[in-house]
Order: sequence, then C-alpha cells, then structure tokens
Amino acid sequence: MGTSAGKPEAAAGPVLLSGGNPQIPKGDGDAPVQAYIAAMPGWKSDVGRRLDAIIQRTVPEVRKGVRWNSAFYGIEGRGWILSYRCFTKYVKVAFYNGGSLDPLPPGESKHEDVRYLDIYEDGGFDEAQFESWVRQASTLPGWDGS
Repeated sequence: MGTSAGKPEAAAGPVLLSGGNPQIPKGDGDAPVQAYIAAMPGWKSDVGRRLDAIIQRTVPEVRKGVRWNSAFYGIEGRGWILSYRCFTKYVKVAFYNGGSLDPLPPGESKHEDVRYLDIYEDGGFDEAQFESWVRQASTLPGWDGS
C-alpha cells in the first residue's frame, strides 16, 4: 500500500519471537487466547486449536488468558493449571501441578511440581490422555503466576 517517510508499511499481524512463538499482549479471556492461537505459525496453530477445544470441552468453566506470550488456562480462585507456547520444532504444554497427575506427563522440569508435554508436527499426541490430565489438573491447586 503506502509508505511513511519513505519506509514500507509494517506487515499486519503479530511479531514472531525466536522459535516462532507469537508475541501477543497480555490479556484475559478467550479473545487474547484465540489471537495467540491464530498467530501460532503453520501446523502449530492446528495444535493450539485442538488443545483449546479439549480444554474447553473438559473444563467448561475454564479461565483463559495470555501471559508471557503463552496461552494460559486456569480455574477462577485457584490459579493457572496449564499453559502452552511455541518452540522451533514443537509446542510445549506445561502442567503447573503436573507432578500430581497420573500417569505423569513425560517432560521433567527444574520445578518439582511442573511437568511438560512436547507436541511435535509428526508425532501427534494422545488426546484422551491429554483430556485426562486436564480433568485431573482442574481439581488441583493451580499456580498464582508469581
């Protein structure tokens, strides 16, 4: 379109940080999370839609938000139960009280209670197991974000 001071206009859409993670402003509610999912590059956006749908179906009262360029899900009054963000080759899901889930999500953390699930383009993930973890996580205390 036009130019400003001889410079081309910036392309529409969010900035992708290193690893392709979308830079989305902090916000509460479904709209910022949907903006984050829409900005996830390539196949990762489909993973984000699948995760969001499973979480919403499993915990209809879930609280959503974007923090630190990640999609967050929690329970009102109990904190955040999980989040996810993009890395170059995978989407990383963090369960904040994952050490209490059965079976444990496979990825270990420096933090005793946190466990991770990495979802790769060609690997898929066990949606039934993910739903079980979400259901379990929704009954546990969450992380307050501090």
